[in-house]
Amino acid sequence: MPTHNLAIVFGGKSTEHEISILSAKSILKHLDRSQYSLFIIKIDTSGHWYLIQETEIDDKQAGREVVLVPGSPKARLIAVENGELITTLDVAFPVLHGLFGEDGTIQGLFKMVDLAFVGCDVLDAAACMDKDVTKRLLRDSGIHVAPYLMASPQHIPTFETVEAELGLPVFIKPANLGSSVGVFKINSATEYKEKLKVALSYDHKVLIEQQIVGKEVECSVLGNEEPKASLPGEIITNTEFYDFESKYVDSNASSTQIPASITDEQIEIVRETAVKAYQVMGCHGLARVDFFVTSAGEILINEINTLPGFTNISMYPKMWEATGIGYAELLDLLIELALNKHEKDAALNVMAREVK
Repeated sequence: MPTHNLAIVFGGKSTEHEISILSAKSILKHLDRSQYSLFIIKIDTSGHWYLIQETEIDDKQAGREVVLVPGSPKARLIAVENGELITTLDVAFPVLHGLFGEDGTIQGLFKMVDLAFVGCDVLDAAACMDKDVTKRLLRDSGIHVAPYLMASPQHIPTFETVEAELGLPVFIKPANLGSSVGVFKINSATEYKEKLKVALSYDHKVLIEQQIVGKEVECSVLGNEEPKASLPGEIITNTEFYDFESKYVDSNASSTQIPASITDEQIEIVRETAVKAYQVMGCHGLARVDFFVTSAGEILINEINTLPGFTNISMYPKMWEATGIGYAELLDLLIELALNKHEKDAALNVMAREVK
């Protein structure tokens, strides 16, 4: 008999809307239905929320428009057209990649309505979403990151400065996007001018990053106070770099290998560094930590993804499967972590009220 009312929230306003749909389908396919009463909420590209049936996931317009409001003692899902109470919710699984889902905004909404949710909290989600902030915090903690410069509409480094400090080629990437959207490899002044303009149309901050030649290695992390790291996996690409097409469109453009083809010692360093970075950033629930491993043996963190893909080809669940945790069990663990964190947060609030 189901024990929790679970909301699967997906779609959203970001450029990763379609990837979110794929992730939601995969989660719904693997979720143990006996444990949860499911409420499937699709956020359209305008930001409206709709309660839908599972068969309506791909429909552009379907479902009943809803809002989430505070309740006592549980968050309430309300129909927009008549204010009817549809249900109360115990926990939400935000399957939302990119802006408005991975940047602390929806996490703040869930906290405002006192709803447990899978994944990172407001600050850790926001800090990991901003690649510049991530790099600063990791670097200050002694964790190696790729050298980079920052660009903004108010301050754009000259191409000469970029070439002198970082060499060529470099990579340009928006600070607050994912799935390789707006990422470009730059070899010339003309490319730099053109592609920087495009990247700045996605974000107010853009990283200009030194090219690191080496293996692209990823590691899944799971947990709250005592996080654990999976076996790392390796992305093997047949293109210039691991771009959007390689990830989601062209199945022949890349392949994966788990565990990664690095030494046993390097595997342990990657796992230990992934956990350290996770803790430095204050992460909860889950994250995927992405690395470069050079031929000289240097291990650098590329970025941290706090709501990685959950599609049928996504590395986060695949790495845990290789480590001994299947997809369905992984989902149960993530939901349990969310409920445990919410319970501990509630206890802190009670203590704070008693002090007053």
